Amino acid sequence: MNALWIILGVLATYAIAYRYYSAFVAAKALALDGSRECPSKTHFDGQNFVPTNRWVLFGHHFAAITGAGPLIGPVLAAQFGFLPGLLWLVIGVCLGGAVHDMVILAASVRRDGRSLAEIARRDIHPAIGVVAGIAILFIVVVALAGLGIVVVKALAGSPWGTFTIAATIPIALVMGVAMHR
Repeated sequence: MNALWIILGVLATYAIAYRYYSAFVAAKALALDGSRECPSKTHFDGQNFVPTNRWVLFGHHFAAITGAGPLIGPVLAAQFGFLPGLLWLVIGVCLGGAVHDMVILAASVRRDGRSLAEIARRDIHPAIGVVAGIAILFIVVVALAGLGIVVVKALAGSPWGTFTIAATIPIALVMGVAMHR
């Protein structure tokens, strides 16, 4: 089977989910209001709350949303075959990842830019906020450790790969300073 048909099917599924399912979640489940001011405008302080170009936000969000997907998808494909890995990526993105990110971002915007742990602390109970903070820290550490192992194995015999990774940090710093001038 030609992989182009699989790619086109996945892209069509993503387009349909974006157009209809995300519109349903935005309108019915979250009741999003486009006239609501973002915390970056209402609480502007020049450090933590700064209005940012939408493409910069897209880049940050796109880089951050992958989570454990790059780890779990290939493992599923290796253990159970191609189809379960593909279904994990397609269904997981449409029903799980995108909805999760959308709900958390909407909750943060509605609660003046607070984090998930801070929202849990204020809206449920202070102890729940601590538990949520510890759980988030644990999940992030595990995900970063897994991704770190993948990167180290990929770069084990490649000095140019290591140079590329090392060059990313100063380039990001220079670009960040240049964009805020």
